[in-house]
Amino acid sequence: MRSALGTLVVVVSVAGIARAQPPEAPVTGAPAAPAAPDGYIVREGYRVEVMIERLPGARFLEFDDRGTLYVSRPGQGDIVAFRQEEPGGPWKRLGTFITGKRQVHGMHFRDGWLWFTTSGAVFKGRDADGDGVGEDVTEVLGGLPSGGHWWRSILVTGDGFYTSIGDSGNITDQTTTDRQKIWKYSLDGKDRSLFCSGIRNTEKLLLRPGTHEVWGLDHGSDWFGKEVGDAQGNQPITDLNPPDEFNHYIQGGFYGHPFVVGDRLPRYEYLKREDIHDLAADTIPPAWSVGAHWATNGFCFIDPGLNQRTGAFPRDHEGDAFIACHGSWNSSEPVGYCVARIVFDKDPALGGGPAGLLKIVSTVSGGRIRGRPVDCTQAPDGSVLFSTDQPGRVYRLTREAGPHRRQTPRHARDGMGRCGSKLSRTRKPPATPA
Repeated sequence: MRSALGTLVVVVSVAGIARAQPPEAPVTGAPAAPAAPDGYIVREGYRVEVMIERLPGARFLEFDDRGTLYVSRPGQGDIVAFRQEEPGGPWKRLGTFITGKRQVHGMHFRDGWLWFTTSGAVFKGRDADGDGVGEDVTEVLGGLPSGGHWWRSILVTGDGFYTSIGDSGNITDQTTTDRQKIWKYSLDGKDRSLFCSGIRNTEKLLLRPGTHEVWGLDHGSDWFGKEVGDAQGNQPITDLNPPDEFNHYIQGGFYGHPFVVGDRLPRYEYLKREDIHDLAADTIPPAWSVGAHWATNGFCFIDPGLNQRTGAFPRDHEGDAFIACHGSWNSSEPVGYCVARIVFDKDPALGGGPAGLLKIVSTVSGGRIRGRPVDCTQAPDGSVLFSTDQPGRVYRLTREAGPHRRQTPRHARDGMGRCGSKLSRTRKPPATPA
Protein backbone atom coordinates (compact mmCIF):
# COMPACT_ATOMS: atom_id res chain seq x y z
CA MET A 1 0.00 0.00 0.00
CA ARG A 2 2.84 2.37 0.76
CA SER A 3 4.32 2.01 -2.72
CA ALA A 4 0.96 2.24 -4.47
CA LEU A 5 0.08 5.44 -2.69
CA GLY A 6 3.55 6.85 -3.40
CA THR A 7 3.13 6.14 -7.10
CA LEU A 8 -0.28 7.79 -7.20
CA VAL A 9 0.96 10.97 -5.57
CA VAL A 10 4.01 11.18 -7.82
CA VAL A 11 1.95 10.78 -10.97
CA VAL A 12 -0.48 13.48 -9.93
CA SER A 13 2.27 15.91 -8.99
CA VAL A 14 4.26 15.32 -12.17
CA ALA A 15 1.21 15.87 -14.32
CA GLY A 16 0.44 19.09 -12.47
CA ILE A 17 3.93 20.43 -12.96
CA ALA A 18 4.90 19.22 -16.42
CA ARG A 19 1.68 20.13 -18.28
CA ALA A 20 2.11 23.11 -20.58
CA GLN A 21 0.92 26.30 -18.95
CA PRO A 22 0.52 29.65 -20.68
CA PRO A 23 1.57 32.71 -18.69
CA GLU A 24 -1.16 33.44 -16.15
CA ALA A 25 -2.81 36.81 -15.93
CA PRO A 26 -1.85 38.55 -12.69
CA VAL A 27 -4.33 38.68 -9.84
CA THR A 28 -5.70 42.20 -9.41
CA GLY A 29 -3.67 44.01 -6.78
CA ALA A 30 -1.00 41.27 -6.58
CA PRO A 31 2.52 41.63 -7.98
CA ALA A 32 3.41 39.41 -10.92
CA ALA A 33 5.39 36.32 -9.98
CA PRO A 34 9.06 36.58 -10.92
CA ALA A 35 10.34 34.35 -13.69
CA ALA A 36 11.80 31.04 -12.54
CA PRO A 37 15.53 30.79 -13.25
CA ASP A 38 17.10 28.49 -15.83
CA GLY A 39 13.80 27.37 -17.32
CA TYR A 40 12.74 25.52 -14.17
CA ILE A 41 9.07 24.95 -13.35
CA VAL A 42 8.10 25.90 -9.80
CA ARG A 43 4.97 24.76 -8.00
CA GLU A 44 2.41 27.46 -7.33
CA GLY A 45 3.06 29.21 -4.02
CA TYR A 46 6.84 28.73 -4.06
CA ARG A 47 9.68 30.83 -5.39
CA VAL A 48 13.21 29.96 -6.58
CA GLU A 49 16.10 32.43 -6.83
CA VAL A 50 19.75 31.99 -7.79
CA MET A 51 21.98 32.59 -4.76
CA ILE A 52 25.37 31.47 -6.14
CA GLU A 53 25.58 32.03 -9.87
CA ARG A 54 28.67 30.07 -10.93
CA LEU A 55 30.06 27.15 -8.96
CA PRO A 56 30.94 24.25 -11.28
CA GLY A 57 30.56 20.83 -9.70
CA ALA A 58 28.62 22.04 -6.63
CA ARG A 59 27.40 19.04 -4.66
CA PHE A 60 26.67 18.92 -0.93
CA LEU A 61 25.76 21.85 1.34
CA GLU A 62 26.32 22.50 5.05
CA PHE A 63 26.06 25.49 7.43
CA ASP A 64 28.17 26.26 10.47
CA ASP A 65 27.04 28.16 13.57
CA ARG A 66 28.10 31.51 12.08
CA GLY A 67 25.87 31.15 9.04
CA THR A 68 28.78 30.25 6.76
CA LEU A 69 27.69 28.02 3.88
CA TYR A 70 30.07 25.27 2.80
CA VAL A 71 29.79 23.63 -0.64
CA SER A 72 31.72 20.46 -1.48
CA ARG A 73 33.04 19.86 -5.00
CA PRO A 74 34.39 16.31 -5.45
CA GLY A 75 35.69 16.90 -8.96
CA GLN A 76 37.65 19.98 -7.92
CA GLY A 77 38.70 18.39 -4.61
CA ASP A 78 37.69 21.37 -2.50
CA ILE A 79 35.13 22.80 -0.10
CA VAL A 80 34.24 26.44 -0.77
CA ALA A 81 32.91 28.76 1.95
CA PHE A 82 30.31 31.51 1.35
CA ARG A 83 28.68 34.12 3.55
CA GLN A 84 25.64 36.32 3.07
CA GLU A 85 26.47 39.99 3.57
CA GLU A 86 22.91 40.90 4.53
CA PRO A 87 19.63 38.97 4.98
CA GLY A 88 18.09 38.21 1.61
CA GLY A 89 21.21 39.36 -0.23
CA PRO A 90 23.58 37.39 -2.44
CA TRP A 91 26.13 34.94 -1.10
CA LYS A 92 29.75 36.02 -1.48
CA ARG A 93 32.70 33.68 -1.67
CA LEU A 94 34.57 33.86 1.64
CA GLY A 95 37.43 31.43 1.08
CA THR A 96 38.35 27.84 0.29
CA PHE A 97 38.05 25.68 3.38
CA ILE A 98 40.16 22.81 2.02
CA THR A 99 41.77 21.86 -1.28
CA GLY A 100 43.49 18.77 -2.64
CA LYS A 101 40.92 16.31 -1.28
CA ARG A 102 39.83 14.26 -4.28
CA GLN A 103 36.21 13.09 -4.06
CA VAL A 104 35.46 15.27 -1.03
CA HIS A 105 31.70 15.06 -0.58
CA GLY A 106 29.80 14.51 2.68
CA MET A 107 29.85 17.19 5.40
CA HIS A 108 28.45 17.67 8.90
CA PHE A 109 29.09 20.60 11.26
CA ARG A 110 29.09 19.98 15.00
CA ASP A 111 30.62 21.70 18.05
CA GLY A 112 32.86 24.05 16.07
CA TRP A 113 34.20 21.43 13.65
CA LEU A 114 33.29 20.74 10.04
CA TRP A 115 33.52 17.00 9.51
CA PHE A 116 33.89 15.90 5.89
CA THR A 117 34.55 12.76 3.89
CA THR A 118 36.39 11.60 0.84
CA SER A 119 35.64 8.20 -0.63
CA GLY A 120 38.05 6.39 1.69
CA ALA A 121 38.54 8.69 4.69
CA VAL A 122 36.88 10.91 7.31
CA PHE A 123 38.35 14.31 8.29
CA LYS A 124 37.50 17.27 10.47
CA GLY A 125 38.66 20.90 10.46
CA ARG A 126 37.62 24.26 11.86
CA ASP A 127 37.68 27.92 10.91
CA ALA A 128 38.59 29.73 14.12
CA ASP A 129 39.02 33.22 12.64
CA GLY A 130 36.02 33.15 10.30
CA ASP A 131 37.93 33.69 7.04
CA GLY A 132 36.50 30.59 5.39
CA VAL A 133 39.83 28.75 5.38
CA GLY A 134 40.12 25.51 7.31
CA GLU A 135 42.54 25.13 10.20
CA ASP A 136 43.63 22.11 12.25
CA VAL A 137 42.45 19.78 9.46
CA THR A 138 42.86 16.26 10.79
CA GLU A 139 42.27 12.82 9.35
CA VAL A 140 40.07 11.00 11.86
CA LEU A 141 39.82 7.74 9.96
CA GLY A 142 41.55 6.47 6.82
CA GLY A 143 41.99 3.32 4.79
CA LEU A 144 38.26 2.84 4.24
CA PRO A 145 36.74 1.14 1.17
CA SER A 146 36.50 3.50 -1.80
CA GLY A 147 35.50 3.57 -5.46
CA GLY A 148 32.39 2.12 -7.06
CA HIS A 149 29.46 4.01 -5.58
CA TRP A 150 32.04 6.08 -3.76
CA TRP A 151 29.91 8.82 -2.15
CA ARG A 152 30.64 8.46 1.58
CA SER A 153 28.10 9.75 4.10
CA ILE A 154 28.83 11.37 7.48
CA LEU A 155 26.59 12.06 10.48
CA VAL A 156 28.13 13.22 13.76
CA THR A 157 26.39 12.93 17.12
CA GLY A 158 27.47 13.51 20.71
CA ASP A 159 28.89 10.02 21.13
CA GLY A 160 30.20 9.10 17.69
CA PHE A 161 29.81 9.36 13.95
CA TYR A 162 28.04 7.31 11.30
CA THR A 163 29.48 6.69 7.85
CA SER A 164 28.72 4.43 4.89
CA ILE A 165 29.75 3.58 1.37
CA GLY A 166 27.61 1.81 -1.21
CA ASP A 167 27.89 -1.02 -3.71
CA SER A 168 31.06 -1.34 -5.76
CA GLY A 169 28.83 -2.08 -8.75
CA ASN A 170 25.10 -2.56 -9.30
CA ILE A 171 23.88 -5.61 -7.34
CA THR A 172 27.10 -7.10 -6.01
CA ASP A 173 26.90 -9.50 -3.06
CA GLN A 174 29.23 -7.79 -0.58
CA THR A 175 27.67 -9.01 2.65
CA THR A 176 31.06 -10.16 3.99
CA THR A 177 32.78 -6.81 3.32
CA ASP A 178 32.57 -3.36 4.91
CA ARG A 179 30.51 -2.01 2.00
CA GLN A 180 26.70 -1.69 1.76
CA LYS A 181 26.57 -0.94 5.48
CA ILE A 182 26.32 1.99 7.88
CA TRP A 183 28.96 1.86 10.59
CA LYS A 184 29.04 3.81 13.84
CA TYR A 185 32.47 4.89 15.11
CA SER A 186 33.67 6.52 18.30
CA LEU A 187 34.53 10.20 17.84
CA ASP A 188 38.24 9.36 17.68
CA GLY A 189 37.62 6.70 15.02
CA LYS A 190 39.19 3.92 17.07
CA ASP A 191 36.13 1.83 17.87
CA ARG A 192 33.28 0.83 15.63
CA SER A 193 30.08 -1.20 15.54
CA LEU A 194 27.76 -2.23 12.74
CA PHE A 195 24.64 -0.08 12.70
CA CYS A 196 22.69 -1.53 9.75
CA SER A 197 23.18 -3.23 6.37
CA GLY A 198 21.61 -3.85 2.98
CA ILE A 199 22.04 -0.36 1.48
CA ARG A 200 23.07 0.38 -2.11
CA ASN A 201 24.08 4.06 -2.19
CA THR A 202 23.03 6.32 0.69
CA GLU A 203 24.91 9.59 0.27
CA LYS A 204 23.57 11.58 3.21
CA LEU A 205 22.41 10.76 6.73
CA LEU A 206 20.44 13.08 9.02
CA LEU A 207 18.71 12.93 12.36
CA ARG A 208 15.01 13.70 12.13
CA PRO A 209 14.44 16.91 14.17
CA GLY A 210 13.43 16.29 17.76
CA THR A 211 14.39 12.61 17.60
CA HIS A 212 17.39 10.29 17.50
CA GLU A 213 16.11 8.69 14.29
CA VAL A 214 18.67 8.25 11.48
CA TRP A 215 17.24 8.81 7.98
CA GLY A 216 18.66 8.60 4.48
CA LEU A 217 17.81 8.25 0.79
CA ASP A 218 19.03 5.10 -0.93
CA HIS A 219 19.38 4.66 -4.70
CA GLY A 220 17.54 1.76 -6.28
CA SER A 221 19.48 -0.64 -8.50
CA ASP A 222 19.60 -0.62 -12.31
CA TRP A 223 18.27 -3.02 -14.95
CA PHE A 224 15.75 -4.73 -12.71
CA GLY A 225 14.02 -6.37 -15.71
CA LYS A 226 17.11 -7.49 -17.62
CA GLU A 227 16.76 -11.14 -16.57
CA VAL A 228 13.31 -11.32 -18.18
CA GLY A 229 14.09 -9.54 -21.45
CA ASP A 230 14.48 -5.81 -20.76
CA ALA A 231 17.07 -4.15 -22.98
CA GLN A 232 17.94 -0.64 -24.09
CA GLY A 233 14.90 0.86 -25.81
CA ASN A 234 12.56 -1.92 -24.60
CA GLN A 235 12.51 -1.87 -20.80
CA PRO A 236 8.94 -1.68 -19.47
CA ILE A 237 9.86 -3.42 -16.20
CA THR A 238 13.09 -1.54 -15.53
CA ASP A 239 11.44 1.83 -16.22
CA LEU A 240 9.25 1.43 -13.13
CA ASN A 241 11.43 -0.70 -10.84
CA PRO A 242 12.89 -0.64 -8.29
CA PRO A 243 12.02 2.50 -6.32
CA ASP A 244 14.52 4.78 -4.67
CA GLU A 245 14.02 4.53 -0.93
CA PHE A 246 13.56 7.03 1.88
CA ASN A 247 14.63 4.92 4.84
CA HIS A 248 14.48 5.21 8.59
CA TYR A 249 17.66 3.35 9.54
CA ILE A 250 17.66 1.46 12.83
CA GLN A 251 20.20 -0.48 14.84
CA GLY A 252 20.54 -3.99 13.38
CA GLY A 253 18.22 -3.25 10.47
CA PHE A 254 18.56 -4.94 7.08
CA TYR A 255 17.31 -3.01 4.04
CA GLY A 256 17.45 -5.70 1.36
CA HIS A 257 20.25 -4.79 -1.05
CA PRO A 258 21.38 -6.51 -3.21
CA PHE A 259 18.84 -9.32 -2.88
CA VAL A 260 15.54 -7.55 -2.22
CA VAL A 261 14.18 -4.18 -3.35
CA GLY A 262 11.30 -1.92 -2.38
CA ASP A 263 8.47 -3.60 -0.54
CA ARG A 264 10.23 -6.98 -0.17
CA LEU A 265 10.45 -7.80 -3.87
CA PRO A 266 13.37 -10.16 -4.67
CA ARG A 267 15.66 -9.39 -7.60
CA TYR A 268 15.38 -12.00 -10.35
CA GLU A 269 19.13 -12.71 -10.12
CA TYR A 270 18.75 -14.02 -6.56
CA LEU A 271 15.49 -15.95 -6.83
CA LYS A 272 17.27 -19.31 -6.62
CA ARG A 273 18.93 -18.56 -3.31
CA GLU A 274 17.67 -21.00 -0.70
CA ASP A 275 17.34 -18.18 1.81
CA ILE A 276 15.65 -15.62 -0.46
CA HIS A 277 12.32 -15.88 1.36
CA ASP A 278 14.04 -15.34 4.72
CA LEU A 279 15.97 -12.37 3.30
CA ALA A 280 12.71 -10.82 2.11
CA ALA A 281 11.11 -11.40 5.52
CA ASP A 282 14.09 -9.71 7.21
CA THR A 283 14.05 -6.69 4.89
CA ILE A 284 12.78 -3.41 6.33
CA PRO A 285 10.74 -1.78 3.54
CA PRO A 286 11.12 1.92 2.72
CA ALA A 287 9.37 4.45 4.91
CA TRP A 288 8.54 6.01 1.54
CA SER A 289 9.14 4.73 -2.00
CA VAL A 290 10.30 7.42 -4.45
CA GLY A 291 10.17 6.98 -8.23
CA ALA A 292 12.45 4.45 -9.90
CA HIS A 293 15.77 5.90 -11.09
CA TRP A 294 15.12 9.36 -9.67
CA ALA A 295 18.64 9.23 -8.12
CA THR A 296 17.68 10.79 -4.80
CA ASN A 297 20.85 12.25 -3.29
CA GLY A 298 20.71 14.86 -0.53
CA PHE A 299 17.85 16.16 1.60
CA CYS A 300 16.96 18.25 4.61
CA PHE A 301 14.17 18.33 7.16
CA ILE A 302 12.23 21.49 7.95
CA ASP A 303 13.18 21.96 11.59
CA PRO A 304 10.04 22.97 13.54
CA GLY A 305 11.91 25.20 16.01
CA LEU A 306 13.75 27.12 13.28
CA ASN A 307 10.61 27.45 11.20
CA GLN A 308 8.61 28.82 14.12
CA ARG A 309 11.31 31.43 14.75
CA THR A 310 11.58 32.50 11.11
CA GLY A 311 8.12 31.80 9.67
CA ALA A 312 9.80 30.75 6.42
CA PHE A 313 7.22 28.07 5.62
CA PRO A 314 3.65 27.38 6.73
CA ARG A 315 3.38 25.32 9.91
CA ASP A 316 2.19 22.28 7.94
CA HIS A 317 5.70 22.03 6.41
CA GLU A 318 7.35 21.44 9.78
CA GLY A 319 9.03 18.05 9.99
CA ASP A 320 8.70 17.46 6.25
CA ALA A 321 11.70 16.61 4.08
CA PHE A 322 12.89 18.38 0.92
CA ILE A 323 14.83 15.99 -1.32
CA ALA A 324 17.13 16.63 -4.30
CA CYS A 325 16.72 14.20 -7.21
CA HIS A 326 19.62 14.10 -9.65
CA GLY A 327 17.89 12.06 -12.37
CA SER A 328 19.06 8.77 -13.86
CA TRP A 329 20.27 7.29 -17.12
CA ASN A 330 18.48 3.93 -16.69
CA SER A 331 15.04 5.03 -17.90
CA SER A 332 13.42 5.35 -21.32
CA GLU A 333 12.51 8.94 -20.50
CA PRO A 334 14.26 11.37 -18.15
CA VAL A 335 12.89 10.95 -14.61
CA GLY A 336 13.72 12.63 -11.32
CA TYR A 337 15.42 15.96 -12.07
CA CYS A 338 13.54 17.81 -9.35
CA VAL A 339 13.33 19.04 -5.79
CA ALA A 340 10.43 17.36 -4.03
CA ARG A 341 8.73 17.59 -0.65
CA ILE A 342 8.01 14.41 1.30
CA VAL A 343 5.07 15.21 3.58
CA PHE A 344 5.01 13.64 7.03
CA ASP A 345 1.78 12.76 8.81
CA LYS A 346 1.56 15.14 11.76
CA ASP A 347 -0.62 12.79 13.81
CA PRO A 348 1.59 10.20 15.56
CA ALA A 349 -1.50 8.17 16.47
CA LEU A 350 -1.99 7.54 12.74
CA GLY A 351 1.61 6.68 12.00
CA GLY A 352 3.53 9.94 12.02
CA GLY A 353 5.65 8.90 9.05
CA PRO A 354 5.88 9.92 5.37
CA ALA A 355 2.43 10.23 3.82
CA GLY A 356 2.90 11.80 0.37
CA LEU A 357 5.25 13.40 -2.13
CA LEU A 358 4.96 16.61 -4.14
CA LYS A 359 7.33 17.88 -6.78
CA ILE A 360 8.16 21.47 -5.88
CA VAL A 361 10.71 22.31 -8.59
CA SER A 362 11.09 20.48 -11.91
CA THR A 363 14.37 21.04 -13.73
CA VAL A 364 12.97 19.51 -16.92
CA SER A 365 10.91 21.74 -19.19
CA GLY A 366 10.36 22.11 -22.91
CA GLY A 367 11.66 18.57 -23.37
CA ARG A 368 15.08 19.59 -22.01
CA ILE A 369 17.06 18.68 -18.89
CA ARG A 370 18.03 22.06 -17.47
CA GLY A 371 19.52 21.14 -14.11
CA ARG A 372 20.59 18.20 -11.93
CA PRO A 373 19.76 18.81 -8.24
CA VAL A 374 22.16 17.28 -5.72
CA ASP A 375 21.45 18.45 -2.15
CA CYS A 376 19.11 20.49 0.04
CA THR A 377 19.81 22.23 3.34
CA GLN A 378 17.80 24.54 5.58
CA ALA A 379 19.40 27.98 5.88
CA PRO A 380 19.50 30.04 9.11
CA ASP A 381 16.61 32.17 7.77
CA GLY A 382 14.49 29.02 7.47
CA SER A 383 14.51 28.86 3.66
CA VAL A 384 15.79 25.82 1.73
CA LEU A 385 18.91 26.05 -0.39
CA PHE A 386 19.52 23.46 -3.09
CA SER A 387 22.51 22.79 -5.32
CA THR A 388 22.96 21.58 -8.88
CA ASP A 389 26.24 20.24 -10.22
CA GLN A 390 24.86 21.11 -13.66
CA PRO A 391 24.66 24.04 -14.31
CA GLY A 392 26.71 24.47 -11.11
CA ARG A 393 24.60 26.82 -8.99
CA VAL A 394 23.00 27.18 -5.59
CA TYR A 395 19.35 28.29 -5.37
CA ARG A 396 17.05 29.52 -2.62
CA LEU A 397 13.57 28.04 -2.29
CA THR A 398 10.92 29.96 -0.35
CA ARG A 399 7.18 30.34 -0.09
CA GLU A 400 5.58 33.26 -1.92
CA ALA A 401 3.87 35.85 0.24
CA GLY A 402 0.28 36.86 -0.56
CA PRO A 403 -1.76 35.47 -3.49
CA HIS A 404 0.24 32.65 -5.05
CA ARG A 405 1.26 32.53 -8.69
CA ARG A 406 3.23 29.80 -10.39
CA GLN A 407 6.69 30.86 -11.51
CA THR A 408 6.73 30.43 -15.28
CA PRO A 409 10.07 29.46 -16.81
CA ARG A 410 11.80 32.36 -18.56
CA HIS A 411 11.97 30.49 -21.84
CA ALA A 412 8.18 30.08 -21.82
CA ARG A 413 7.58 33.74 -21.00
CA ASP A 414 9.98 34.80 -23.70
CA GLY A 415 8.25 32.67 -26.32
CA MET A 416 11.25 30.34 -26.70
CA GLY A 417 9.23 27.17 -26.27
CA ARG A 418 6.55 25.54 -24.20
CA CYS A 419 6.78 23.25 -21.20
CA GLY A 420 5.87 19.92 -22.76
CA SER A 421 4.91 17.01 -20.53
CA LYS A 422 6.35 14.39 -22.87
CA LEU A 423 10.12 14.25 -23.00
CA SER A 424 12.36 13.19 -25.84
CA ARG A 425 13.28 9.50 -25.80
CA THR A 426 16.49 10.14 -27.68
CA ARG A 427 18.00 12.73 -25.38
CA LYS A 428 20.39 11.27 -22.79
CA PRO A 429 21.17 12.97 -19.47
CA PRO A 430 24.64 14.49 -19.12
CA ALA A 431 27.30 12.03 -17.97
CA THR A 432 27.83 13.22 -14.39
CA PRO A 433 27.99 11.32 -11.09
CA ALA A 434 24.82 9.95 -9.54
